[in-house]
Amino acid sequence: MRTLISLLIAILLSFFALQARANLANDLDDGQHILLMRHADAPGYGDPAGYQIDQCSTQRNLGDKGRQQAILVGQWLSTQGILSANIFSSPWCRCLDTARLLNKGPVSSTPVLGSFFDDARTAKKQTQDLEKLIQVQLKENPRTPLILVTHQVNIESYIGKNVSTGDIILVKVDKHGKYISQQIYPSPAF
Repeated sequence: MRTLISLLIAILLSFFALQARANLANDLDDGQHILLMRHADAPGYGDPAGYQIDQCSTQRNLGDKGRQQAILVGQWLSTQGILSANIFSSPWCRCLDTARLLNKGPVSSTPVLGSFFDDARTAKKQTQDLEKLIQVQLKENPRTPLILVTHQVNIESYIGKNVSTGDIILVKVDKHGKYISQQIYPSPAF
């Protein structure tokens, strides 16, 4: 009897796992959802004084743990049926490296996803620019998954939630790229 119950539980769990996989891939195929991701683990807080966007050596960067985390997120996305995507990233090196390590296609850098940690006065304008980017991308490519790799402050400004490094957020948006709802997928453990 225990074996039969265990078998039934395993079948149900497999069914629900397949359903979740199909739902995530389908959601990103409907022109109303995007994936936001906070860059993978980069030891420290903020950036060193005098950092320069075009010089990775002056910034806080991914550590070994962060690189492995980004690779695992990319692998997890593959198991969810997301094999390729349009990927946009903050110009900060920790975001660009995270986006590239996902291994889902070419990465486009955009200041729209850049951190405003050093100047919160730009949060509202930058969030409006993010909404425009989402609107345009979903209009031009409604059936292609859209992944945006950015920073904690940007994500919190857009969806009102603080997320951990490497977390993935499925965001439902309206036709203007404005946030409607979200589901957070914590970064896969490693």
